[in-house]
Amino acid sequence: MYNNQSLELDIRNDIMEKPVSTKWYMAFYKKRTLWLLLFPVSFFLLWLVRNNPDIAEFVFARGLYKWISQGISMISGIFPFSLMELEIIFLPITAIYFILRFIYKIITKLRKKEAAGYTFTLGILNGICVLSIIFFLYLILGGTNYYRYSFASYSGLEIKDSSVDELYNLCLELADEAAGIREQLHEKKGVEDSSGVLKVNTTDWNEVSDNLEKAFMNLSKDYPVLGGYYTSLKPVLFSDVMSRMEITGIFWPFTMEANVNVDAADYSIPATMGHELAHLRGFMREDEANFIGYLVCKKSDNLEYQYSGIMLALTYAGNQLYKQDPSLFQSVREHYNTEMLADLRAEYFYWEQFENTVISTVSNTMNDNYLKANKQSDGVKSYGRMVDLLLAEYRKNHPSK
Repeated sequence: MYNNQSLELDIRNDIMEKPVSTKWYMAFYKKRTLWLLLFPVSFFLLWLVRNNPDIAEFVFARGLYKWISQGISMISGIFPFSLMELEIIFLPITAIYFILRFIYKIITKLRKKEAAGYTFTLGILNGICVLSIIFFLYLILGGTNYYRYSFASYSGLEIKDSSVDELYNLCLELADEAAGIREQLHEKKGVEDSSGVLKVNTTDWNEVSDNLEKAFMNLSKDYPVLGGYYTSLKPVLFSDVMSRMEITGIFWPFTMEANVNVDAADYSIPATMGHELAHLRGFMREDEANFIGYLVCKKSDNLEYQYSGIMLALTYAGNQLYKQDPSLFQSVREHYNTEMLADLRAEYFYWEQFENTVISTVSNTMNDNYLKANKQSDGVKSYGRMVDLLLAEYRKNHPSK
């Protein structure tokens, strides 16, 4: 006879033998859901600043970013080493650890013939959460600045088509300025190596940082938008790795550091510092950062820095002139003195060893795609637009020409 007591006992035994199904909704508990929501919020934010430069400028670049960047920069500036390098070293190690741990959990459950679907889903969701947080922080800590007003709108410079003659005259002026400063440096003791190549003192980094900050303070009198106090200019310990990637500097938004490759040609380092500090001040476009780097070096009381900025401008303008008229470029090159040629020769041989390697090719491709993703449609070619700003400045300084 099969009575009610027997039925209850069978049901109880059946429940004991079968595992209770996982409550899948627990994978979307409140905190994780908030992290996941950062993805659509970030894409909305990106759409908003792409289509509204006023919001990018006043809400973020001159509002939220200005305060956050100076605060983080002040904290990271306490450390004499690059926090970016620590992150680049330890974050991948941490990521690999959690990935291996995730795989181990899945394999363990499968070996025990247990359901692994919940664990798998949880791991994927956690990974998406991490990516959404990184993407959101990237936008807040500088990504929105790609869509702010152009620096030309603050400078009062008129960007327009220029003739080859204007470009030629600009190059002549830059070449003569560089030659004059380089001759003064040549007369100083201890600023050149045995080959006559300029050596810039980068051993006392506090002094280097102070020099650039003073120059930016001077420049901010003409361009108040470049004001602010930033103390996180950092030399990179693994500069050799950066050289192999053909990178001279990196602005790292997560620590608000302007990181500089100190293995590069000495004369170019101050201009690189100015470039990366321009990023730190909220100007992310490469052409504008180059131009600001040139301007700030010219405002420095240090002759080495002035020379570095002018040589940066001369390099870009000279390259454009060579493309337009090689004979005119050769005419400008005749104004280079022996010391300038020694600096350029040393720089050429330094970078030549890293050309067309796998690392440099991958690095350049990644950089190109990154620039295009941030509305710099010419990718790495957008660096050439600096010449338009130089020509606009030249016309402003020489209205009669």
